[in-house]
Amino acid sequence: MSYLSRENAPIGSELWKKIDSEVISAARSALTGRKFLHIYGPLGIGAESIRVDDSKSADEAEADGLITTKGRSYVQIPTLYEDFTLLAKDLESDGKTGYPTDLSGAAYAAETCARKEDRLIFFGSEANGYEGLLTASGIHRIKRSDWAADENAFSDLAAGLEWFTANGIYGAYALIVSPDLYLKLQRIQPGTGLLEIERISRLLKGNVFTSPVLGAEKAVLVCSEPRYMDLVIGQDLATAYLEQKDLNHRFRILETVLPRIRRKEAVVAFE
Repeated sequence: MSYLSRENAPIGSELWKKIDSEVISAARSALTGRKFLHIYGPLGIGAESIRVDDSKSADEAEADGLITTKGRSYVQIPTLYEDFTLLAKDLESDGKTGYPTDLSGAAYAAETCARKEDRLIFFGSEANGYEGLLTASGIHRIKRSDWAADENAFSDLAAGLEWFTANGIYGAYALIVSPDLYLKLQRIQPGTGLLEIERISRLLKGNVFTSPVLGAEKAVLVCSEPRYMDLVIGQDLATAYLEQKDLNHRFRILETVLPRIRRKEAVVAFE
């Protein structure tokens, strides 16, 4: 029996293809973190943990006749999931009439799972000991100015880039903002004839993103080179068959992922 237990589902290969297509399409439209983070993997469902190094200080050390690696920890890769149900009567009816099966429940579950991934990337999980880009200890924090006035947003970002330069952080930069701040950047910058978002986008070579999981009044600037951070994927997003309950069929969309911050100086949070 495979891990996803698909052979137990009373549906054919064609419907599985449609489910997979719907799930991948819905998740792709909702994911933000994967747009700027490099992917490490997929490693497979059997990858339960991964080493996390401080790229600045990880090294072998000898003490008391033992050699160990300092600046390294091993972290469990968590599973994210969301379930959906296909009604048995609907499957029977669709099979007889030839109507396409309604997969909106699968799409909604995929979007929900995608948002869980982004929440893990940005906020981690305090209850489970995971750090996110906005919550990790040791990241640089800048008091955010009023981004609805003057050149404040551009100036704050320039200060963030100066921080990267001063700390030897070079590479591809990306800004991720909450939807409310993104809207505040949609205004003409006095004396330039450009929207502020256009100036910022040019500064960051187009790497400006927004995500609803950030809530409100939040922004983070990162240098997303893989030597500084990445996204570890064990099992990539997939759909499994769970069970038949009350004659209906339950499915689970799941993945195992872990955001890895290798160097905290590569993250600037605007607060």
